[in-house]
Amino acid sequence: MALDVYDDYEQGELVRKWLAENWTSIAMGIALGLALIFGWQWWKAHRAGLNLAAAEQYEIFTTANSAGDKARADAAAAVLARDFPSNIYATLAMSLKASSEAKAKDYKGAVASLQWAVAHAPDAALKGLMQLRLARVQLALGQPRDALATVSAMDPRDFGAEAADVRGDAELALGNQAAARAAYEQALADTKPDAPQRGLLKLKLDNLAIAGK
Repeated sequence: MALDVYDDYEQGELVRKWLAENWTSIAMGIALGLALIFGWQWWKAHRAGLNLAAAEQYEIFTTANSAGDKARADAAAAVLARDFPSNIYATLAMSLKASSEAKAKDYKGAVASLQWAVAHAPDAALKGLMQLRLARVQLALGQPRDALATVSAMDPRDFGAEAADVRGDAELALGNQAAARAAYEQALADTKPDAPQRGLLKLKLDNLAIAGK
């Protein structure tokens, strides 16, 4: 029993000595842990607030865009681009803005909007979609070389068939019939059997065959 008491006493003294020598490090560790916990909670609340604010601004944009109120829609899109550049709502707004600009034949405006969307898209898949749309607008603007550069920069795993289709259109616009045929054939091979765009791809290949190209 005496040995047990002695051991307990000795261990207690060692603990007290260790605490006396290391209390500063312990206190700093606790403070750092608490700071990390509260910092993470603050960051989550901050991000939630940003997402809510961006969603509200996006709703303003979509309402104005649907109503044809270009001035108000452009203003809302500008706020999203300025204050929430890495938020998905900003990318979606710029994509819709580009769609409205393309319908109005403002292809230069659409290119600028989509270039912004490509640069700020928050994930790879959305970036690929923006690149695909940008390439199509560049074709409409008569810029097949730019369209080729845009689809060439895409991740080949994203929208492979659609990118090959655009590549075929660009090569055809440049007079490269063999390259266009190869691109259309790739697009057809990568397209699902029941996909509606298969008919258009076959028509493009048939037109090349009729022209003897």
